[in-house]
Amino acid sequence: MSPFTQMMRGELPARFVHQDERCVTLVNATPVKPGHCIVVPRVEVDSWLDADPALLAHLLDVSQRVGRAISAVYHPVKVGLAVAGIQVRHLHLHLVPIDQVAELDLTRGAPADAATLDHTLAALKAALA
Repeated sequence: MSPFTQMMRGELPARFVHQDERCVTLVNATPVKPGHCIVVPRVEVDSWLDADPALLAHLLDVSQRVGRAISAVYHPVKVGLAVAGIQVRHLHLHLVPIDQVAELDLTRGAPADAATLDHTLAALKAALA
Protein backbone atom coordinates (compact mmCIF):
# COMPACT_ATOMS: atom_id res chain seq x y z
CA MET A 1 0.00 0.00 0.00
CA SER A 2 1.41 3.39 -0.96
CA PRO A 3 1.89 6.29 1.45
CA PHE A 4 -0.75 8.20 -0.54
CA THR A 5 -3.30 5.44 0.08
CA GLN A 6 -2.38 5.53 3.75
CA MET A 7 -2.98 9.30 3.77
CA MET A 8 -6.36 8.87 2.10
CA ARG A 9 -7.29 6.28 4.75
CA GLY A 10 -6.23 8.63 7.57
CA GLU A 11 -3.33 6.39 8.56
CA LEU A 12 -0.73 9.07 7.77
CA PRO A 13 -1.13 12.84 8.18
CA ALA A 14 -2.14 14.85 5.14
CA ARG A 15 -3.54 18.24 4.23
CA PHE A 16 -6.26 17.87 1.60
CA VAL A 17 -6.89 20.81 -0.70
CA HIS A 18 -9.42 18.85 -2.77
CA GLN A 19 -11.18 15.50 -2.47
CA ASP A 20 -13.64 13.74 -4.74
CA GLU A 21 -14.59 10.15 -5.50
CA ARG A 22 -11.70 9.68 -7.98
CA CYS A 23 -8.78 11.67 -6.56
CA VAL A 24 -7.39 13.92 -3.87
CA THR A 25 -5.08 16.91 -3.93
CA LEU A 26 -2.55 17.19 -1.11
CA VAL A 27 -0.30 19.99 0.02
CA ASN A 28 3.17 18.51 -0.48
CA ALA A 29 4.87 18.15 2.92
CA THR A 30 8.28 18.48 1.23
CA PRO A 31 7.57 21.27 -1.24
CA VAL A 32 9.93 22.61 -3.85
CA LYS A 33 8.22 25.96 -3.17
CA PRO A 34 5.23 27.01 -1.07
CA GLY A 35 2.08 26.09 -2.95
CA HIS A 36 3.47 22.78 -4.24
CA CYS A 37 0.58 20.28 -4.36
CA ILE A 38 0.14 16.69 -5.53
CA VAL A 39 -2.93 15.32 -7.33
CA VAL A 40 -3.34 11.60 -6.60
CA PRO A 41 -5.92 9.11 -7.87
CA ARG A 42 -7.64 7.05 -5.20
CA VAL A 43 -6.88 3.87 -7.14
CA GLU A 44 -3.24 2.79 -6.99
CA VAL A 45 -1.80 2.94 -10.51
CA ASP A 46 1.97 2.77 -10.87
CA SER A 47 2.40 4.79 -14.07
CA TRP A 48 0.39 7.31 -16.01
CA LEU A 49 0.95 5.02 -19.00
CA ASP A 50 -1.16 2.36 -17.25
CA ALA A 51 -3.98 4.67 -16.17
CA ASP A 52 -7.43 4.70 -17.70
CA PRO A 53 -7.73 7.66 -20.13
CA ALA A 54 -10.88 8.89 -18.35
CA LEU A 55 -9.00 8.94 -15.04
CA LEU A 56 -6.13 10.89 -16.62
CA ALA A 57 -8.63 13.40 -18.02
CA HIS A 58 -10.13 13.83 -14.54
CA LEU A 59 -6.70 14.26 -12.94
CA LEU A 60 -5.85 16.97 -15.48
CA ASP A 61 -9.19 18.71 -14.90
CA VAL A 62 -8.55 18.79 -11.14
CA SER A 63 -4.93 19.84 -11.76
CA GLN A 64 -6.12 22.74 -13.87
CA ARG A 65 -8.59 23.93 -11.21
CA VAL A 66 -6.03 23.64 -8.40
CA GLY A 67 -3.33 25.13 -10.64
CA ARG A 68 -5.50 28.21 -11.15
CA ALA A 69 -5.85 28.52 -7.37
CA ILE A 70 -2.06 28.19 -6.96
CA SER A 71 -1.61 30.90 -9.58
CA ALA A 72 -4.11 33.22 -7.86
CA VAL A 73 -2.46 32.79 -4.45
CA TYR A 74 1.26 32.72 -5.37
CA HIS A 75 1.38 34.70 -8.66
CA PRO A 76 4.12 32.62 -10.33
CA VAL A 77 5.17 33.00 -13.95
CA LYS A 78 3.71 29.51 -14.52
CA VAL A 79 2.34 26.58 -12.56
CA GLY A 80 4.51 23.66 -13.59
CA LEU A 81 3.12 20.15 -13.87
CA ALA A 82 5.31 17.07 -13.53
CA VAL A 83 4.65 13.35 -13.44
CA ALA A 84 7.62 11.37 -12.14
CA GLY A 85 6.59 8.51 -9.86
CA ILE A 86 10.11 7.37 -9.03
CA GLN A 87 10.03 7.73 -5.24
CA VAL A 88 6.39 6.69 -4.72
CA ARG A 89 5.05 4.06 -7.13
CA HIS A 90 1.52 5.51 -7.13
CA LEU A 91 0.62 7.86 -9.97
CA HIS A 92 0.67 11.50 -8.86
CA LEU A 93 0.88 14.88 -10.56
CA HIS A 94 3.03 17.60 -9.05
CA LEU A 95 1.74 21.17 -9.32
CA VAL A 96 4.48 23.68 -8.55
CA PRO A 97 4.39 27.49 -8.77
CA ILE A 98 7.51 28.34 -10.80
CA ASP A 99 9.28 31.43 -12.04
CA GLN A 100 11.99 29.47 -13.84
CA VAL A 101 12.35 25.91 -15.13
CA ALA A 102 14.94 24.95 -12.49
CA GLU A 103 12.27 25.35 -9.81
CA LEU A 104 10.52 22.26 -11.20
CA ASP A 105 13.41 20.08 -9.98
CA LEU A 106 11.52 17.80 -7.58
CA THR A 107 14.74 16.75 -5.86
CA ARG A 108 14.94 20.26 -4.36
CA GLY A 109 11.96 19.68 -2.06
CA ALA A 110 12.54 20.02 1.67
CA PRO A 111 10.30 19.43 4.69
CA ALA A 112 8.16 22.47 5.48
CA ASP A 113 7.00 23.51 8.94
CA ALA A 114 3.39 23.00 9.97
CA ALA A 115 2.57 26.72 9.89
CA THR A 116 3.70 27.02 6.26
CA LEU A 117 1.73 23.93 5.24
CA ASP A 118 -1.38 25.13 7.10
CA HIS A 119 -1.11 28.55 5.43
CA THR A 120 -0.83 26.91 2.00
CA LEU A 121 -3.87 24.74 2.74
CA ALA A 122 -6.03 27.63 3.94
CA ALA A 123 -5.04 29.94 1.09
CA LEU A 124 -5.68 27.36 -1.62
CA LYS A 125 -8.98 26.21 -0.14
CA ALA A 126 -10.14 29.83 -0.05
CA ALA A 127 -9.08 30.34 -3.66
CA LEU A 128 -11.00 27.20 -4.69
CA ALA A 129 -14.19 28.26 -2.87
